[in-house]
Amino acid sequence: MSDFGVPEPANLSDLSGDTPVAETSVRLALPAEAGEIGEIQVAAWRTSYAGLLPVEVLADLDPAQFAAQWRAALLAPGEARNRVMVALAGRTLVGFAAITPSDDPDADPQSDALIAELAVNPEATRAGHGSRLLNAVVDTVRADGFRRVTVWVNSTDDVLRAFYTESGWAPDGAHRELDLYGDESVRIKQIRLHTDPGTE
Repeated sequence: MSDFGVPEPANLSDLSGDTPVAETSVRLALPAEAGEIGEIQVAAWRTSYAGLLPVEVLADLDPAQFAAQWRAALLAPGEARNRVMVALAGRTLVGFAAITPSDDPDADPQSDALIAELAVNPEATRAGHGSRLLNAVVDTVRADGFRRVTVWVNSTDDVLRAFYTESGWAPDGAHRELDLYGDESVRIKQIRLHTDPGTE
């Protein structure tokens, strides 16, 4: 597992004809990448929430609206430990993760981090990008002094749950139910997973 910000060992390819580029890498996001992050989030949500949200709701998701929110967050992150990281294949952004001190009622924001979002472009899955992002997240929260990191996953998403548990994460017993519209018409059950980032 590489230190945060250092590309994974990989072959170098000269994509532009003059500048070598790491085949795969993970680093902090730039405000100019907010548009790509918004596109990936919408694509990932349309996959992960298929069957849970109405088709018309998924179709109406607006990448530009997500991008505006990410751009604002990247320009003014607030808490110093709020971070957005991106995974790249060459120069192409293929995934991202957002980390923040946890605001769960039973959490200590000084010691508990939360993965607010981790998404990979559905067209770029099964290439190790999610694992590289997750490794970088763990490295980062460790460096920031957190003692635990958590993530909420949909209770019916067996693929995502397996992704985390196969990386050493486990349920911590917490669960919640999201009322998306406030009228109980669409409710989504989630469970919380956690891991100990360890020490250097």
